[in-house]
Amino acid sequence: MAFDIKRLVADRFGENYALHEKYVNPTLVDVFRTIGFDRVYARGEGAYLWDDTGAQYLDMLGGFGVAAIGRNNPVVAGAIRDVLDMDLPNMVQMDCALLSGLLAEALVQRTPDHLDAVYFCNSGTEAVEASLKFARAATGRDRFVHFRNGWHGLTLGSLSVMGGDQFREGFGHLLPGDEVAVGDLEHLERILAREDTAAVILECLPSHTVQLAPKGFLGDVQRLCREHGTLLICDEVATGYGRTGTMFAFQHFGLEPDIIATSKALSGGYVPVAAMICRREVYSGVFSRMDRCWVHSSSFGRNNLAMAAGLATLSGLDDADMLRRSAEQGRKLVDAVNGLRARHEVLKEARGMGCLVAIELQQPSGGAKKVAWDAVHAVHESLFPQLVVMPMLSRHRIITQVTGSHDPIIRLMPPFVIKDDDIRWFVDALDEVLARSHRLPGPMVEMGKNVMKVKFLGRRAKAEPAPA
Repeated sequence: MAFDIKRLVADRFGENYALHEKYVNPTLVDVFRTIGFDRVYARGEGAYLWDDTGAQYLDMLGGFGVAAIGRNNPVVAGAIRDVLDMDLPNMVQMDCALLSGLLAEALVQRTPDHLDAVYFCNSGTEAVEASLKFARAATGRDRFVHFRNGWHGLTLGSLSVMGGDQFREGFGHLLPGDEVAVGDLEHLERILAREDTAAVILECLPSHTVQLAPKGFLGDVQRLCREHGTLLICDEVATGYGRTGTMFAFQHFGLEPDIIATSKALSGGYVPVAAMICRREVYSGVFSRMDRCWVHSSSFGRNNLAMAAGLATLSGLDDADMLRRSAEQGRKLVDAVNGLRARHEVLKEARGMGCLVAIELQQPSGGAKKVAWDAVHAVHESLFPQLVVMPMLSRHRIITQVTGSHDPIIRLMPPFVIKDDDIRWFVDALDEVLARSHRLPGPMVEMGKNVMKVKFLGRRAKAEPAPA
């Protein structure tokens, strides 16, 4: 029988969570069930998703930023279909394919002149790994400096430069380096003066807290790097390709990084793709002789489908004026949310650049709202924002999520194509949810019911086999 992917999906649709529970990550399934995120989505378009009942959702998370130009963007979809129809030889390896050369050219044309060499890989953390490895080769040094609020990925090298310890538990010794608090220039200078640091890695706008560094700090970091022969890596995985309203976030701050790591939005939401872009002299430090032409490589890094997705995404960013749209819609979103502060003491502020936005909550000063905050905070310090996120989905069909840090922050990374009506949909929903947030035990009861459901389903899963 001929393979029919459409028939397979139709026949097995709805088994999503049972399959993942048995064969993939049952703990993640438990989390989704506990917070009420165990929806089965059937279709996506632009800034919207539709579930198996036909209900429409507003996607304010955008797959953590991959759906920057909208889900199932027709330009990107068309480019991928065209490449498939062309029957191009893909991943020959012993050749230089045209599409990877064209995408490298297009990327270099959109970066400052000094960033003129491109390495392709498959994900943001791979781009960060490449950045670290290339920095070591170029400088002959082993150590790295990262900042306390940075997010750089979860593979071993990237994990070594992650801020905080939350994701490091259980993974043993990591790469040598130092963690510095944002704003602590004196500490950074003492470290770099040892001249054993290969690179400083940073997010110009931290993607999890969306908290700007003190004015002038990033420029001082670059100056110290130059003085001590240390490379500067800007992690643009979350912020690149228009997310902050410019092509790259470092452009807001007048920086000239030696290396940038990019991914997420470059994929157009379809095919994994990442690019590390750097100075040619850094690149040459790795590929320094003919017998070293493959000392860092990836089998899938230059595949034609990924390259086509990247080229189409860049075209979409240009043709649809997406950078301007990201800046404008993000500004409207921040202003509209901040307009609720007078009504809700628990809302500290909304802040952001472009369509990267954080909504930070705070402890109310007194009364029932403070009692509710303290009761929830005693369970877990990041639980209160989760109790806002849950009814945003269950009552208003809006997808958001907390940052995963210990800060009471809800992060938004919507597609740039969100409309003014979508912003109003979101703000009206947030207004209603915040107004009800102090009414204990309401949100806690909802989570408690979900916990019981998870326990019941877990017992049933042990008794009954998952679908074959």
